Amino acid sequence: MPQLPQSSARELARLRWPELARQAARPGSTVIWPFGAIEQHGPHLPLATDALFAERICSAVLERLDPELPIWRLPIQSIGFSPEHRGFAGTLSLPASTLLAVVEAVGRELAAAGFQRLILFNAHGGQIALLEVAARSLHAQCPALAVLPCFLWRGPEGIGSLIPEPERSDGLHAGLAETSLMLHLEPGLVGPERQPDGVVSPPPPQGWGLEGEAPTAWLTRELSDTGVIGDPRGADSSLGEALFERLVEGWRRRLDALLRSDWPPRLPPA
Repeated sequence: MPQLPQSSARELARLRWPELARQAARPGSTVIWPFGAIEQHGPHLPLATDALFAERICSAVLERLDPELPIWRLPIQSIGFSPEHRGFAGTLSLPASTLLAVVEAVGRELAAAGFQRLILFNAHGGQIALLEVAARSLHAQCPALAVLPCFLWRGPEGIGSLIPEPERSDGLHAGLAETSLMLHLEPGLVGPERQPDGVVSPPPPQGWGLEGEAPTAWLTRELSDTGVIGDPRGADSSLGEALFERLVEGWRRRLDALLRSDWPPRLPPA
């Protein structure tokens, strides 16, 4: 029979329960759970942009990891917390309480099965803080399960150097980086209408902004008529390929180091 791709072979749902129990009992047993969103991404990118990125990057990282490392993946959680994008057709958003409850419920089951780590591998910037809250709440309920909330674009080195200013700071949604990455992964899903939008006017006072150290709770409709916050006009597949490679290799290195370690500290099972 043909061999499954390594990323498919790591799918938790393909295991029978006795094998899952054996894998969960391995030292350092880890589950990675990709998170995306179904939300508007301007007139030129698909609603599933964040979900597609999380899925593809996660799969590529798992392909490159040592097959002996104890990591398994859950199916992607495609619908997330996206209230900032309401008012544009196609945006689907779960209430914060619902997403918190889903993470906690699934995490409790994984902990009961014996898994030692859960990585929340998130590609939607609008739910970073919510998944951090979910991680802390779940770990408080299940101290033997380490919970690590990660953001796709935050971590791998060298991403920022590929994106020039002001787009590096201001291209928050459907701008240069996301459009380029989609042109590399699924060019047929990228439409031709790629105008800049979402310029903040008037500019924020010094020390304040949409994101960063002193962020603002913003709604896309306050900033943009098209749903874009940034400038996708210079996007191309070569930049997307470079971004993809740095994202995949950066996360491969991070996961490899994690899986060969005893991090983070946690209580033993009761």
